[in-house]
Amino acid sequence: MIRYLLVAVCLATGMSFQANAETEKPNILYIMSDDHASQGIGAYQGRLSVLDPTPTLDRLAREGALLTNCFVTNSICTPSRAAIITGQYAHVNGVTTLNGKIEGERQFLAHLMKDAGYETAMVGKWHLKAEPAAFDFYTVLPGQGFYFNPIFRVRGPKPWPENEFRFNSYDSVHSSDAITNISLKWLKTRKQKDKPFFLMHHFKAPHDNFENAERYDWLYSGVTIPEPKSLWERGNHGPHDQPQYGTSVGKRNERRNMGDHMFVDDSLSDEAYKREAYQRYLKKFLRCVRGVDDNIARLLDHLESSGELDNTIIVYTADQGFMLGEHDYIDKRWMYEQSLRMPFIIRYPESIPAGERLDFIANNVDFAPTLLDFAGVDKPDFMQGRSFKPMLNGQPTPDDWPTATYYRYWMHMAHHDNPAHLGIRTKDRKLIYFYGKPLDAPGALDKPTDPYWEYYDLSEDPEEMNNLIEDPAYADEIKQMKTMLEEKMAEVGDKMP
Repeated sequence: MIRYLLVAVCLATGMSFQANAETEKPNILYIMSDDHASQGIGAYQGRLSVLDPTPTLDRLAREGALLTNCFVTNSICTPSRAAIITGQYAHVNGVTTLNGKIEGERQFLAHLMKDAGYETAMVGKWHLKAEPAAFDFYTVLPGQGFYFNPIFRVRGPKPWPENEFRFNSYDSVHSSDAITNISLKWLKTRKQKDKPFFLMHHFKAPHDNFENAERYDWLYSGVTIPEPKSLWERGNHGPHDQPQYGTSVGKRNERRNMGDHMFVDDSLSDEAYKREAYQRYLKKFLRCVRGVDDNIARLLDHLESSGELDNTIIVYTADQGFMLGEHDYIDKRWMYEQSLRMPFIIRYPESIPAGERLDFIANNVDFAPTLLDFAGVDKPDFMQGRSFKPMLNGQPTPDDWPTATYYRYWMHMAHHDNPAHLGIRTKDRKLIYFYGKPLDAPGALDKPTDPYWEYYDLSEDPEEMNNLIEDPAYADEIKQMKTMLEEKMAEVGDKMP
């Protein structure tokens, strides 16, 4: 709808997009993986960086900028992707759980890029159910898709989603390789080369069940993956005076744990079981990560050989973070740091200083306004985020820039036993309210849990080992944070359940 209105205005006023103006705009390559936690990227300097897991991404970070305080607004695949394509929070775009979808007319980012003179493409994991019709070209996985010899949905003579093909060969083809092959083919043969391109290249990896390409089967063989201290010590983390919720690495959660996923011998002691499960878990995850990193290198090689590398804005992110054994958790969904934090690396030597590490607060609702800003498009009023392009270009953070990010997870107790919760995070504090109700969220379990609060002083406790919600020394501060939470909810248009 937006595209057609803008075209109509252009025709009525005699305006037109000029090819020579279009080619002056930078190309935009937006690369997104699935569940790639920032602690699994060398440039983020976490405990896994000693393994050199991502040499290509580390190069991008050296040649561009890295955000250290970038967060997701709902740490689960479909809602995060909906927030990115619409520039809106889940309660506004309606995609609160995995059951949601974004129809073609609401795929705002693609429409606005096309209206700005870009040739647009979407390749890989889409996960928004409706046809990605706003893009000029698409080849997408159905739902989660397969890791090997994946099926793709394409535009064709039959109605969506009936046009499909299977990517295979004599030997098995891994999804990361297949997705990159398709993107490279499109880049080389696209139909409107007089225009700049906007390509959303989305990997399936490293989403569980962590099936890596065969060439990585022996990567990290004989290596002991560093463990987080919180894998073994709970401290004062989580709800007071009751067991932890959530699925686990070890046997804590008998219904679902990583040892079971990784076929660890159940007769082992609890300690041996957890240790073996963790090692298998991390090695499978990191092998999938290396496949992502190596395929990004293929994309960079093409851009360099075609002379387009320095005229292409390259973004790398993931749809959310992931718990890699911290606090004995697996998966995402939590507002805890490793799940909440999104990696964000961007390279564009024309205007982004190399080697920058920027700590302003940003979230995935800001992505669309930022990409549009680079394309010369003003943010439409219906988008709730703000462009952080000025800070990427070296300008100071504005005085009115948000000092906190809002989070809400809706899919109560589904799949990984996480109670529904919401909260607010500043640079050094975090307040979480576990309201524990399914409400009307599609796919949430009708299994209410008792409500409780958590509060963390991240300046003193970055690993969230000490829930201070009942500490009288923090009572005034917690009261202030609750007021800030109410104000933030009013600002974004959400209500306390």
